[in-house]
Amino acid sequence: MKILVCISSVPDTTTKIKFTADGKSLDNNGVQFVINPNDEFGLTKALQLKEANGGSVTVLNVGGADTEPVIRKALAIGADSAVRINATPTDSLFVAKQISEYAKSESFDLILCGKESIDYNGNQVHGMLASLLSCSAVNPCTGLTIEGDKATAERLIDGGKEILESSLPLVIGGQKGLVHEDELRIPNMRGIMQARTKPLNVVEPSNNDASLSDVSYELPADKADCKLVDADNVAELVSLLHNEAKVI
Repeated sequence: MKILVCISSVPDTTTKIKFTADGKSLDNNGVQFVINPNDEFGLTKALQLKEANGGSVTVLNVGGADTEPVIRKALAIGADSAVRINATPTDSLFVAKQISEYAKSESFDLILCGKESIDYNGNQVHGMLASLLSCSAVNPCTGLTIEGDKATAERLIDGGKEILESSLPLVIGGQKGLVHEDELRIPNMRGIMQARTKPLNVVEPSNNDASLSDVSYELPADKADCKLVDADNVAELVSLLHNEAKVI
């Protein structure tokens, strides 16, 4: 089984976000980048499927050379090889097109993405990718088993869960639940040493122009000061909610 895991390089969840002086990009100074958490669930699931069924796991990132430490971490965790498409990921459709062009040439049985990256929260790439590859997609996926060329997937719906069956190839938008958090893998010394010799192929992007561009970024407004009201003073609370907060 040939499995492709798409990973994003995102700021660590504890990072205090700042923008450049012109407001047009993220200020990367002092920012620690990590594998997108939703993608980590997909990577761990891919490794489990490989161990159960045989095959290979390739990780793919659309990004510049600065993302290679994150890619090497994925190799240290256990991926067999890696690909970096040498392009700035400007929007979801651009990223999906770049991945699809590579995937078409490799005939993967299963493609695992995170349901969304924690920096943009777009929740779009997996669906676009499946459309470009003319195959099925399941999102948000919280369970997956493979038997032969058939997949059984579990996804969340309003008020419950849905069980779906599909033939391969298949695109998955994974999240917490695809594997349990205590199953997530961390690099050990042997994995780190092996990652140095595993192939990381740099591929130039296909000629697909970005459909969107960022005009500017700005931080949300600071929260207003908090007012405390005595628990017995209901009249003052109602007055503040009505006249100042204007929520009633």
